[in-house]
Amino acid sequence: MSRPTLYITRPLPAPVMTALRERYTLVSEPVENQIPTGDDQRRGFAQADAVICTLADPITDELLAAAPRLKIVANYAVGYNNIDVAAATRRGIVVTNTPDVLTDATADLTWALILAVARRVTEGDRWARSGQWPGWAPTQMLGTDVTGKTLGIIGMGRIGQAVALRAQGFRMPVLYAGRRPCSTPPSATTWTHRPLEEVLTQSDFVSLHVPLSEATRHLIGSRELAMMKSTAFLINTSRGPVIDETALLAALRQGTIAGAGLDVYEREPLITAGLETLPNVVLLPHLGSATQQIRIKMGMLCVENIAAVLGGRPPLNPVNREA
Repeated sequence: MSRPTLYITRPLPAPVMTALRERYTLVSEPVENQIPTGDDQRRGFAQADAVICTLADPITDELLAAAPRLKIVANYAVGYNNIDVAAATRRGIVVTNTPDVLTDATADLTWALILAVARRVTEGDRWARSGQWPGWAPTQMLGTDVTGKTLGIIGMGRIGQAVALRAQGFRMPVLYAGRRPCSTPPSATTWTHRPLEEVLTQSDFVSLHVPLSEATRHLIGSRELAMMKSTAFLINTSRGPVIDETALLAALRQGTIAGAGLDVYEREPLITAGLETLPNVVLLPHLGSATQQIRIKMGMLCVENIAAVLGGRPPLNPVNREA
């Protein structure tokens, strides 16, 4: 019996690739740091029983229409705004994602950004490496306190709640904007549900944890930035287009807010010119889930979802249950 055919757009960690090669015939071997062209994708989809793609790969109706054998698209990410889910559903193609496994890693990185921008960590690192640091001084590179400040969270899903739980160690009250209130765990500092405007006006750190949709695109623009304290910091580990980066650049230059920590970008991998020159901005190259352990877990979850669908079983993490 011939093995099912798999098209994968990017190389995944070695243990995942080993598992895939053992179970499936690969259309082609993905190449490190090589973005598949439109022709590559069309050829791959045309032959595939299953596809593993990443958030950087647009999966369009046209592409799905050219895939007569395709039964599942396993997205190597939690978000799936890169996939035309409605088109997949019409064609009976299952779409899956990788929730839960990257929650803690992304929450940890959120806190890395909060601390880095508040305590000027990357600035200090550059100065220490430059050979120009003259030694300790009382007024040198003063940052801002984190402990006891108010943390604002926009989007209180899995990752938002994980970020809020970590605020306990910093004795930070948490304000959050979300579709519905959620209960505060017994061990946590107080979580208070508030309208978006109140979260923006009252928080010292505002952290974004919403999925990308038409409703959340440019959720944070000039109007929202103007509501924030001039001493506040904006953190984004969700999706880049949630922030209007042109408005953010202007707000940072004008001192509307004190700084920002960004792991994702509006036109990724492009970063709005000017952000990289600002000392009060920490920029990371989309590292939210980037630990060896988590990236392997994400890949193995894709493997399990594909095995289930091709084996006639329900997937573990369906995005479109109606497919």
